[in-house]
Amino acid sequence: MRKRVVTNLISKGFGKFAGHSFHPVIQKVINRSYVRFLGLDMGEFKSPQSYKSLNELFTRKLEVERRIDTSEDAVISPCDALVTQCGDIEHGRALQIKGMGYSVKDFLQSGYRNDLEKYINFYLSPKDYHRYHMPYTLQIKRVIHIPGKLYPVNLRFLRKKVNLFIQNERIILECFTKEGRAVTIVLVGALNVGKMTLVFEKRIETNHAREVRVFEYENLWLKKGELLGYFKMGSTIVLFFEKGLVDLDVKPNDRVRFGQRVATIKKGEENE
Repeated sequence: MRKRVVTNLISKGFGKFAGHSFHPVIQKVINRSYVRFLGLDMGEFKSPQSYKSLNELFTRKLEVERRIDTSEDAVISPCDALVTQCGDIEHGRALQIKGMGYSVKDFLQSGYRNDLEKYINFYLSPKDYHRYHMPYTLQIKRVIHIPGKLYPVNLRFLRKKVNLFIQNERIILECFTKEGRAVTIVLVGALNVGKMTLVFEKRIETNHAREVRVFEYENLWLKKGELLGYFKMGSTIVLFFEKGLVDLDVKPNDRVRFGQRVATIKKGEENE
């Protein structure tokens, strides 16, 4: 319990600092230093000094339209990230990193389905574009918010912390294609990620709530490429796919960008 309190308090403290707007001169120094320290490529964004806080810089929107794969059979990356693991769920387990498995049922809890077959883990580092988008045109039927710890999700910690994904805070989106095939999107919290947001749901308060909450929706559809939300700092997104729905087009350690194809809907399964 103590570790949970410490990591969550650190994240809250950092969140307050990152959300504060300092005097413009000081803020410019902070922003420029952050950009230099991490080596951010700001080519698609406003100049660093134009953001009024670190949070504004973290959650910066694209100023140059990103080209996305609009093919009917393309599932796109929801974010700019490193694929830390992907593949088949075997005996109810997926990998958070090579050699380190976890129970998908424990991870998804009430959102678990026994027909889920494939998965992709996307790790967003602090230097990545922090907004996430819809990987496919989907109906969102239910969202589950599971409070938890905020351990780091970088490669070093993934290699040494057993069941890290199961212990960390997460938001689970139960989604379905037009044909009723299941795609589950999971946003995983991490150290210094004070907030995970959804554009359509303002009632979720990450790094604050203590009990699991469930939100249901009647007719909520988001199109492929639409903004879904953003992390305040880097974290992880996991996609799960129903059995027989997709073939994966990525492998572990691939760098991907929002908009590029990461999986292909099997022929005859869907017409987006």
